[in-house]
Amino acid sequence: MNDIVVIPADTRRIMNDFVKFPKQLYKDCHEYVPDLDIDVRNTYNPKKNPGLKFSDAQPFVAYRDGKPVGRVAAIINHHANETWKNKNVRFSQIDFIDDKEVSKALINKVIEWGKSRGMDNVQGPLGITDYDKEGMLLEDYDAMAAMTEYYNYPYYPEHMEALGFEKAVDWVQIRVKVPDEVPARYARVAKLSKEMFGLRLRTLTKKEILGGYGVEIFKLLNAAYAPLFGFTPMSEQQAMEYIRMYLPLLNLDMVPIVENSKGELVAITVTMTSISHALRRSHGRLLPLGWYYLLRSLRWHPEHTAGMLLIAVRPDYQGLGVNALFFDHLIPVYNRMGITYAETGPQLENNVKEISQWKPLNPQFIKRRRCWTKKIDI
Repeated sequence: MNDIVVIPADTRRIMNDFVKFPKQLYKDCHEYVPDLDIDVRNTYNPKKNPGLKFSDAQPFVAYRDGKPVGRVAAIINHHANETWKNKNVRFSQIDFIDDKEVSKALINKVIEWGKSRGMDNVQGPLGITDYDKEGMLLEDYDAMAAMTEYYNYPYYPEHMEALGFEKAVDWVQIRVKVPDEVPARYARVAKLSKEMFGLRLRTLTKKEILGGYGVEIFKLLNAAYAPLFGFTPMSEQQAMEYIRMYLPLLNLDMVPIVENSKGELVAITVTMTSISHALRRSHGRLLPLGWYYLLRSLRWHPEHTAGMLLIAVRPDYQGLGVNALFFDHLIPVYNRMGITYAETGPQLENNVKEISQWKPLNPQFIKRRRCWTKKIDI
């Protein structure tokens, strides 16, 4: 067997291979949804990604006989390590052919890179920030991925186990059929929340978001998500970068907020129509026609599934029926738009409060995915 070499993606040619390899690997897989090429490149560009101010990141490509056979990125999030008192190197955007020598070479390169920087544990798939894609798919390989999710072939977890990795945490996703009307339980709780706690739901304008409310949203996210696995707060600069990235994609009727009687932001949910089919047709490129497919899906002919990307509630307002206000608003919106199903992003399996809120909608649990962990031999 010819030797495998794993090379840093430090030149334009090798970075091109890093960006293009998964599209070659999954070219006949209808469930795979590509990232936009420009988003992958910007991830590792310090001028485009504020997360690199507190993280080190290095993408690698594995070659055999000059042909790409795998890729991976190694990441050290110094803020996360300081917050959680550990020395983790993360692996991210890992893809490989079904050859255990290739996956071993990729992981060994991440370990070597992390060990040289004082790390004693390797985890992943995790991104630079907590809003990047996370987790390796363990089931439901016949379900199409979403823009915010990793997809991988069924052989990936087998390779991780062979390399001695164990479970750190699992995430699950929830899929529900949108009912024709708001369930009585949600309607009743929403009414009580308004009357008893002085809460009101409304939608924002783009001007409000860009004018400062967007930063307030990320402050809320930092407070709501602080206890979750591996979470680190997002800076104002990072927040504005995410706002600039996602705001053009959002229909703000699908992004309601909740304020208290003082006008303070206490909760937000971010949902959007799926653009998975549009991204597949674009092949990860905006030109020549990628922009048209995306615009068509977002504005003119939306897909019939909504992605419920996140729900965040200020800690002192959790358990007060805030989520019912969101459902009371979103279910009629989805029906008007012809959306028949809604699917959450990955949720930690032990986040009981988050998962239990879906019970009145007869939830289907799908797409379990895992963060793997392994001690580095020092």
